[in-house]
Amino acid sequence: MTPKNQDLKKFLDEKVEEYNRPEFIKNDPVCIPHLFSKKQDIEIAALFAAVFAWGNRTTIINKSKELMQLMDNAPYDFCLLHDDSDLKKLMQFKHRTFNTSDLLYFIEFLKFHYSEHDSLETAFAKNMNENDGTIENALTGFHNYFFSLDDVPERTKKHIATPYKKSTCKRLNMFLRWMVRRDDLGVDFGIWQKIKPSQLVCPIDVHVARVANRFNLLSRKQIDWQTALELTDYLRSLDAKDPVKYDFALFGLGIMEKY
Repeated sequence: MTPKNQDLKKFLDEKVEEYNRPEFIKNDPVCIPHLFSKKQDIEIAALFAAVFAWGNRTTIINKSKELMQLMDNAPYDFCLLHDDSDLKKLMQFKHRTFNTSDLLYFIEFLKFHYSEHDSLETAFAKNMNENDGTIENALTGFHNYFFSLDDVPERTKKHIATPYKKSTCKRLNMFLRWMVRRDDLGVDFGIWQKIKPSQLVCPIDVHVARVANRFNLLSRKQIDWQTALELTDYLRSLDAKDPVKYDFALFGLGIMEKY
């Protein structure tokens, strides 16, 4: 590692330590799954919070809490055991472009999946090969599986991204970080075992890309799946086993410090 890279690693490590703390949970969408203790509730709450995560963070958190309340603060039981009268409570729910049609399909899929599986992890991990360097196959496979039910609303497909369409998959990468990373610091859950932290891809948006460009970590101008891989490859050179811990640093610098 060059002296320049060593200096940057030291700086980013310090920022990871600064932002990877329980104090930051309450102002981040990750606070939504932290409302729960049952594994399946955590997974479902995390998926919705991640899917809703664009725009103002306060709005994201408030809308996620609203949905959890409509599900009687028991999202797993709601998805598995709901009846038509339960679904009627959801008919006015909307967050930006995510509307009732999208929500009803999400619930239909979650009921379908959890009727056969104990965890949402299998929906991702079953699509990976043993030697996969990243979660690319997991994301592509999940997209195909998620939309494999009958009568999928065409509009709902925009809410689950896929590398196949060159998306950064920022929100799903964030969701997977929450589920997979393990460091006992209280933010990420680390409740999944079949995907390794080393296979995660760093969530990237305009803020993270801006910080990465300030450090000359990116050669690509557009922000797409290849850019996410390029950034993660560099972060892997700083920590091969846990490259995505640097999401805390890049996000903190971009959002909190306007770097």
